[in-house]
Amino acid sequence: MWIADNWKDYEVLDASNGEKLERWGDYILVRPDPQVLWDTPMTHYGWEKKNGHYHRSNKGGGEWEFFHLPQQWTIQYKNLTFNLKPFSFKHTGLFPEQAANWDWISDKIKNAGRPVKVLNLFAYTGGATLAAAAAGAMVTHVDASKGMVNWAKENARSCRLEEAPIRWIVDDCQKFVEREIRRQNHYDAIIMDPPSYGRGPKGEIWKIEEAIHPLIKLCAKLMSEKPLFFLVNSYTTGLAPSVLSYMLSIELRKFSGRVDAQEVGLPISSSGLTLPCGSSARWEL
Repeated sequence: MWIADNWKDYEVLDASNGEKLERWGDYILVRPDPQVLWDTPMTHYGWEKKNGHYHRSNKGGGEWEFFHLPQQWTIQYKNLTFNLKPFSFKHTGLFPEQAANWDWISDKIKNAGRPVKVLNLFAYTGGATLAAAAAGAMVTHVDASKGMVNWAKENARSCRLEEAPIRWIVDDCQKFVEREIRRQNHYDAIIMDPPSYGRGPKGEIWKIEEAIHPLIKLCAKLMSEKPLFFLVNSYTTGLAPSVLSYMLSIELRKFSGRVDAQEVGLPISSSGLTLPCGSSARWEL
């Protein structure tokens, strides 16, 4: 398992009975987590001193309950600064477990010894984009949500990367990739963080089980002659790390690289356990 254990501003304090207790900077949140199937005594003080609690509804969705929580605040990861705010469906605008991949991305780019062009698909609020840009890469950031792209730009300003060579694209990821193929554009590295289910800006439907392999196949056509890496993330239950690695191995077999795939996780301070948070597959030359 790849564990994001270099955080100072974020911490999973405890986890029990379907919920996780998290510290985001100076604030404590309680959010549901489908992986927390165990039930242990909830003795950590944070359960009573929380600043926000997302209550899941039996009918789907849910709502926040707040206790002295600002509308927006920031946390840092190494040299990166991220803006946070609670919004619909329990999210805060950041997936802290992805720091394990940010470190890997940064190291790969810094050690490449050459200019690196990165394509980040389903790029959300820009964690991987900013990690790559801070390491010196030229990044194309693509997401179907204009709101998420604007949030990523705000994060870039907070990181003092507003002048970095980042292209901000609001588009359906597959259609953008198809156009890039026609334009004969190429990238040294591709990052892909697709949702289990989603809709594009014109109502395009995305179902990961049906669409991820065709998209990986298309993206393989965008790889440069000397590609650096290809990273795929998944939060879909049942899509095993090995399946992600097989798809990368098949579509990138013309390159003499290697693939590794693992669960991604976060340490739980109170118990010493690790909370699984999805899977990643990494191909590298």
